[in-house]
Amino acid sequence: MKKIYVLALLLGAFSFSSYAQQELTDDLESYTLGPISAQSDHWRPWGGVDGGADDANVVDDEANSGVQSVLVGGNELTDLILLVPSAPTSGVYTIEFMAFIPSGKAGYFNMQAALTPEGTAWNQALMGGNVYFNCDGASGGVGGVTGVIDCSVFDQTFTYPEDEWFKVDCVYDIDNQTWDMYINDVQFIFAYPFEFGTQVFIELAGLDIYSASAANEMYVDDVVLYNGIIGTEDFSADTFSVYPNPVKDMLNIKSSTAIDNVTVYDLLGKVVLQENPGKISPSINMSNLTSGSYLVKVTIGNSSKTVKVLK
Repeated sequence: MKKIYVLALLLGAFSFSSYAQQELTDDLESYTLGPISAQSDHWRPWGGVDGGADDANVVDDEANSGVQSVLVGGNELTDLILLVPSAPTSGVYTIEFMAFIPSGKAGYFNMQAALTPEGTAWNQALMGGNVYFNCDGASGGVGGVTGVIDCSVFDQTFTYPEDEWFKVDCVYDIDNQTWDMYINDVQFIFAYPFEFGTQVFIELAGLDIYSASAANEMYVDDVVLYNGIIGTEDFSADTFSVYPNPVKDMLNIKSSTAIDNVTVYDLLGKVVLQENPGKISPSINMSNLTSGSYLVKVTIGNSSKTVKVLK
Protein backbone atom coordinates (compact mmCIF):
# COMPACT_ATOMS: atom_id res chain seq x y z
CA MET A 1 0.00 0.00 0.00
CA LYS A 2 1.06 3.61 -0.43
CA LYS A 3 3.48 4.64 2.32
CA ILE A 4 3.69 8.40 1.78
CA TYR A 5 1.46 10.33 4.12
CA VAL A 6 1.11 14.11 4.25
CA LEU A 7 -0.34 15.16 7.56
CA ALA A 8 -2.43 18.33 7.69
CA LEU A 9 -4.16 18.86 11.01
CA LEU A 10 -6.83 21.48 11.49
CA LEU A 11 -5.89 21.89 15.09
CA GLY A 12 -8.73 24.16 16.04
CA ALA A 13 -11.16 21.40 15.04
CA PHE A 14 -9.76 19.14 17.74
CA SER A 15 -11.56 20.92 20.54
CA PHE A 16 -15.17 20.32 21.48
CA SER A 17 -17.03 22.85 19.37
CA SER A 18 -19.90 23.36 16.98
CA TYR A 19 -17.71 21.75 14.31
CA ALA A 20 -18.79 18.37 15.68
CA GLN A 21 -22.42 17.46 16.30
CA GLN A 22 -22.98 14.68 18.79
CA GLU A 23 -25.28 11.92 17.61
CA LEU A 24 -25.08 9.27 20.34
CA THR A 25 -23.50 8.62 23.73
CA ASP A 26 -23.55 5.39 25.73
CA ASP A 27 -21.86 4.94 29.11
CA LEU A 28 -23.24 1.38 29.46
CA GLU A 29 -24.85 2.22 32.81
CA SER A 30 -28.51 1.88 31.78
CA TYR A 31 -28.37 -1.87 31.06
CA THR A 32 -28.75 -4.94 33.21
CA LEU A 33 -25.82 -7.35 33.30
CA GLY A 34 -25.83 -9.93 30.51
CA PRO A 35 -26.41 -9.84 26.73
CA ILE A 36 -26.60 -6.29 25.43
CA SER A 37 -28.27 -6.36 22.01
CA ALA A 38 -31.88 -6.81 23.16
CA GLN A 39 -31.42 -3.81 25.46
CA SER A 40 -30.30 -1.29 22.82
CA ASP A 41 -31.04 -0.35 19.22
CA HIS A 42 -27.41 0.56 18.47
CA TRP A 43 -25.78 -2.72 19.61
CA ARG A 44 -26.33 -5.78 17.45
CA PRO A 45 -24.88 -9.31 17.34
CA TRP A 46 -23.44 -10.49 14.04
CA GLY A 47 -25.72 -13.53 13.93
CA GLY A 48 -28.83 -11.38 14.23
CA VAL A 49 -30.23 -13.20 17.30
CA ASP A 50 -30.46 -11.14 20.48
CA GLY A 51 -28.84 -13.07 23.30
CA GLY A 52 -27.39 -15.60 20.87
CA ALA A 53 -23.99 -17.23 21.18
CA ASP A 54 -22.20 -14.31 19.54
CA ASP A 55 -23.84 -11.56 21.63
CA ALA A 56 -21.59 -9.63 24.03
CA ASN A 57 -22.30 -9.14 27.71
CA VAL A 58 -22.61 -6.06 29.87
CA VAL A 59 -20.31 -6.69 32.84
CA ASP A 60 -19.22 -4.96 36.04
CA ASP A 61 -15.66 -6.34 36.06
CA GLU A 62 -14.16 -3.15 34.61
CA ALA A 63 -15.49 0.34 33.89
CA ASN A 64 -14.06 3.64 32.75
CA SER A 65 -16.97 5.54 34.28
CA GLY A 66 -19.70 4.23 36.53
CA VAL A 67 -19.52 0.50 37.19
CA GLN A 68 -20.33 -1.19 33.85
CA SER A 69 -18.85 -1.81 30.40
CA VAL A 70 -19.38 -4.28 27.56
CA LEU A 71 -16.94 -7.18 27.14
CA VAL A 72 -15.93 -8.86 23.91
CA GLY A 73 -14.18 -11.81 25.48
CA GLY A 74 -12.23 -14.91 24.57
CA ASN A 75 -15.22 -16.80 23.19
CA GLU A 76 -14.36 -16.72 19.49
CA LEU A 77 -18.06 -16.53 18.63
CA THR A 78 -18.48 -13.13 20.30
CA ASP A 79 -19.12 -10.60 17.55
CA LEU A 80 -20.76 -7.28 18.40
CA ILE A 81 -21.65 -4.44 16.03
CA LEU A 82 -21.86 -0.84 17.21
CA LEU A 83 -24.30 0.70 14.74
CA VAL A 84 -24.03 4.30 13.54
CA PRO A 85 -27.68 5.46 13.64
CA SER A 86 -27.43 7.98 10.80
CA ALA A 87 -25.33 5.67 8.56
CA PRO A 88 -23.65 8.69 6.90
CA THR A 89 -22.64 8.60 3.24
CA SER A 90 -20.58 11.80 3.08
CA GLY A 91 -18.64 14.24 5.23
CA VAL A 92 -16.48 13.44 8.26
CA TYR A 93 -17.62 11.21 11.11
CA THR A 94 -15.95 10.26 14.41
CA ILE A 95 -16.47 7.15 16.51
CA GLU A 96 -14.94 7.46 19.95
CA PHE A 97 -14.79 4.89 22.73
CA MET A 98 -12.79 3.94 25.78
CA ALA A 99 -11.08 0.53 25.75
CA PHE A 100 -9.43 -1.66 28.36
CA ILE A 101 -7.25 -4.65 27.44
CA PRO A 102 -5.56 -6.56 30.28
CA SER A 103 -1.89 -7.46 30.07
CA GLY A 104 -1.29 -10.25 27.57
CA LYS A 105 -4.82 -10.10 26.19
CA ALA A 106 -5.97 -8.99 22.75
CA GLY A 107 -8.61 -6.92 20.97
CA TYR A 108 -9.93 -6.28 17.47
CA PHE A 109 -12.37 -4.17 15.43
CA ASN A 110 -13.13 -3.17 11.86
CA MET A 111 -15.41 -0.75 10.02
CA GLN A 112 -18.55 -2.01 8.26
CA ALA A 113 -19.53 -0.18 5.09
CA ALA A 114 -23.06 -1.43 4.45
CA LEU A 115 -26.07 -1.98 6.68
CA THR A 116 -27.82 -5.34 6.86
CA PRO A 117 -31.59 -5.30 7.58
CA GLU A 118 -32.45 -5.96 11.21
CA GLY A 119 -33.44 -9.48 12.22
CA THR A 120 -31.07 -11.26 9.86
CA ALA A 121 -27.46 -12.37 10.08
CA TRP A 122 -25.06 -9.56 9.23
CA ASN A 123 -23.62 -9.50 5.71
CA GLN A 124 -19.86 -8.95 5.72
CA ALA A 125 -19.02 -5.40 4.57
CA LEU A 126 -15.52 -4.90 5.95
CA MET A 127 -13.63 -1.80 4.82
CA GLY A 128 -10.86 0.30 6.32
CA GLY A 129 -8.79 -2.70 7.37
CA ASN A 130 -8.57 -5.05 10.32
CA VAL A 131 -7.39 -3.37 13.53
CA TYR A 132 -5.63 -5.73 15.94
CA PHE A 133 -4.38 -5.20 19.48
CA ASN A 134 -1.73 -7.80 20.46
CA CYS A 135 -2.72 -10.08 17.59
CA ASP A 136 -0.25 -12.90 18.29
CA GLY A 137 -0.86 -12.88 22.05
CA ALA A 138 2.81 -12.10 22.65
CA SER A 139 2.94 -8.41 21.61
CA GLY A 140 1.12 -6.70 24.45
CA GLY A 141 0.83 -2.94 23.99
CA VAL A 142 1.40 -3.14 20.23
CA GLY A 143 -1.19 -3.22 17.46
CA GLY A 144 -1.65 -2.55 13.79
CA VAL A 145 -4.00 -2.22 10.85
CA THR A 146 -3.86 -4.53 7.85
CA GLY A 147 -5.55 -4.94 4.50
CA VAL A 148 -5.35 -8.75 4.59
CA ILE A 149 -7.61 -11.19 6.40
CA ASP A 150 -5.16 -11.90 9.22
CA CYS A 151 -2.37 -10.08 11.03
CA SER A 152 0.56 -11.61 9.13
CA VAL A 153 1.60 -8.12 8.02
CA PHE A 154 0.69 -4.61 9.22
CA ASP A 155 0.52 -1.53 7.00
CA GLN A 156 0.64 0.88 9.97
CA THR A 157 1.29 0.16 13.65
CA PHE A 158 0.46 1.74 16.99
CA THR A 159 1.05 1.34 20.70
CA TYR A 160 -1.51 1.32 23.50
CA PRO A 161 -1.37 0.96 27.31
CA GLU A 162 -2.25 -2.37 28.90
CA ASP A 163 -4.17 -2.72 32.17
CA GLU A 164 -5.65 0.77 31.92
CA TRP A 165 -8.40 2.53 30.04
CA PHE A 166 -7.39 4.38 26.89
CA LYS A 167 -9.32 6.52 24.42
CA VAL A 168 -9.74 5.52 20.78
CA ASP A 169 -10.89 8.03 18.15
CA CYS A 170 -11.66 6.77 14.64
CA VAL A 171 -12.10 9.71 12.25
CA TYR A 172 -13.65 8.73 8.93
CA ASP A 173 -13.24 11.04 5.93
CA ILE A 174 -16.09 9.54 3.94
CA ASP A 175 -15.73 11.75 0.88
CA ASN A 176 -12.09 10.71 0.40
CA GLN A 177 -12.67 7.20 1.78
CA THR A 178 -9.75 7.31 4.22
CA TRP A 179 -9.62 7.27 8.01
CA ASP A 180 -7.32 8.19 10.91
CA MET A 181 -7.02 6.69 14.38
CA TYR A 182 -5.91 8.35 17.61
CA ILE A 183 -5.09 6.67 20.90
CA ASN A 184 -5.20 9.02 23.87
CA ASP A 185 -5.16 11.94 21.40
CA VAL A 186 -1.98 10.78 19.63
CA GLN A 187 -2.44 9.97 15.94
CA PHE A 188 -1.15 6.54 14.93
CA ILE A 189 -3.11 5.66 11.77
CA PHE A 190 -2.85 8.15 8.92
CA ALA A 191 -5.18 8.39 5.90
CA TYR A 192 -5.71 4.64 5.75
CA PRO A 193 -7.88 3.67 2.75
CA PHE A 194 -11.37 2.24 3.10
CA GLU A 195 -10.54 -0.13 0.24
CA PHE A 196 -10.71 -3.80 1.24
CA GLY A 197 -11.08 -6.55 -1.35
CA THR A 198 -14.06 -6.00 -3.63
CA GLN A 199 -16.32 -4.35 -1.04
CA VAL A 200 -17.98 -1.14 -2.25
CA PHE A 201 -18.65 1.64 0.25
CA ILE A 202 -22.38 2.24 0.77
CA GLU A 203 -22.55 3.92 4.18
CA LEU A 204 -20.71 4.10 7.48
CA ALA A 205 -22.81 1.38 9.10
CA GLY A 206 -20.80 0.77 12.25
CA LEU A 207 -17.87 -0.92 13.98
CA ASP A 208 -17.58 -4.69 14.23
CA ILE A 209 -15.92 -5.55 17.56
CA TYR A 210 -15.00 -9.20 17.25
CA SER A 211 -13.26 -11.79 19.39
CA ALA A 212 -10.57 -12.62 16.83
CA SER A 213 -8.72 -15.09 19.08
CA ALA A 214 -9.01 -17.01 22.33
CA ALA A 215 -6.79 -14.31 23.91
CA ASN A 216 -9.37 -11.61 23.20
CA GLU A 217 -10.48 -9.61 26.24
CA MET A 218 -11.53 -6.12 25.23
CA TYR A 219 -13.80 -3.99 27.41
CA VAL A 220 -15.56 -1.00 25.81
CA ASP A 221 -17.12 1.94 27.65
CA ASP A 222 -18.21 5.56 27.14
CA VAL A 223 -19.01 5.44 23.43
CA VAL A 224 -19.56 8.78 21.69
CA LEU A 225 -20.55 9.22 18.03
CA TYR A 226 -20.15 12.57 16.26
CA ASN A 227 -20.78 14.13 12.90
CA GLY A 228 -17.48 15.95 12.36
CA ILE A 229 -14.10 15.82 14.07
CA ILE A 230 -13.71 15.73 17.82
CA GLY A 231 -10.89 15.62 20.30
CA THR A 232 -9.86 16.95 23.68
CA GLU A 233 -6.90 19.19 22.90
CA ASP A 234 -7.58 22.88 22.23
CA PHE A 235 -4.50 23.96 20.28
CA SER A 236 -5.17 26.99 18.11
CA ALA A 237 -7.39 28.07 15.27
CA ASP A 238 -4.47 27.98 12.86
CA THR A 239 -3.47 25.20 10.53
CA PHE A 240 -0.07 23.53 10.59
CA SER A 241 1.31 20.63 8.61
CA VAL A 242 4.16 18.20 9.13
CA TYR A 243 5.97 16.88 6.06
CA PRO A 244 7.40 14.75 4.58
CA ASN A 245 6.05 11.73 6.45
CA PRO A 246 7.93 9.39 6.31
CA VAL A 247 10.91 11.72 6.79
CA LYS A 248 14.49 11.07 5.69
CA ASP A 249 16.48 13.98 7.16
CA MET A 250 14.59 17.25 7.65
CA LEU A 251 11.07 17.34 9.10
CA ASN A 252 9.31 20.52 8.03
CA ILE A 253 6.61 22.05 10.20
CA LYS A 254 4.57 24.59 8.27
CA SER A 255 2.75 27.04 10.54
CA SER A 256 1.35 30.57 10.58
CA THR A 257 2.56 31.29 14.12
CA ALA A 258 5.88 30.73 15.88
CA ILE A 259 6.50 27.26 17.27
CA ASP A 260 8.04 27.35 20.74
CA ASN A 261 9.13 23.77 21.24
CA VAL A 262 9.43 20.49 19.33
CA THR A 263 10.11 17.31 21.32
CA VAL A 264 10.61 13.95 19.62
CA TYR A 265 9.99 10.73 21.56
CA ASP A 266 10.54 7.11 20.64
CA LEU A 267 7.62 4.73 21.16
CA LEU A 268 8.90 3.90 24.66
CA GLY A 269 8.48 7.54 25.66
CA LYS A 270 12.19 8.44 25.71
CA VAL A 271 13.12 11.94 24.51
CA VAL A 272 15.48 11.53 21.54
CA LEU A 273 15.46 15.10 20.18
CA GLN A 274 14.36 18.48 21.47
CA GLU A 275 14.51 21.94 19.92
CA ASN A 276 13.13 25.39 20.74
CA PRO A 277 12.84 27.00 17.29
CA GLY A 278 10.88 30.09 18.33
CA LYS A 279 9.95 30.86 14.74
CA ILE A 280 7.33 30.24 12.07
CA SER A 281 7.61 27.08 9.96
CA PRO A 282 10.82 25.59 11.37
CA SER A 283 12.65 22.51 10.09
CA ILE A 284 13.84 19.80 12.48
CA ASN A 285 16.92 17.73 11.62
CA MET A 286 16.09 14.07 12.25
CA SER A 287 18.95 12.64 10.19
CA ASN A 288 20.74 11.20 13.24
CA LEU A 289 17.74 9.15 14.33
CA THR A 290 17.46 5.51 13.36
CA SER A 291 14.64 4.26 11.15
CA GLY A 292 11.39 3.69 12.99
CA SER A 293 8.33 5.42 14.41
CA TYR A 294 8.48 8.56 16.55
CA LEU A 295 6.05 10.82 18.39
CA VAL A 296 6.60 14.51 17.67
CA LYS A 297 5.14 16.95 20.19
CA VAL A 298 4.70 20.49 18.87
CA THR A 299 4.10 23.29 21.39
CA ILE A 300 2.77 26.77 20.73
CA GLY A 301 2.32 28.86 23.85
CA ASN A 302 0.57 26.80 26.51
CA SER A 303 -0.90 24.29 24.06
CA SER A 304 0.59 21.25 22.37
CA LYS A 305 -0.26 18.52 19.90
CA THR A 306 1.48 15.17 19.34
CA VAL A 307 1.64 13.37 15.99
CA LYS A 308 3.29 10.17 14.83
CA VAL A 309 6.11 10.45 12.27
CA LEU A 310 7.77 7.60 10.39
CA LYS A 311 11.45 7.59 9.46
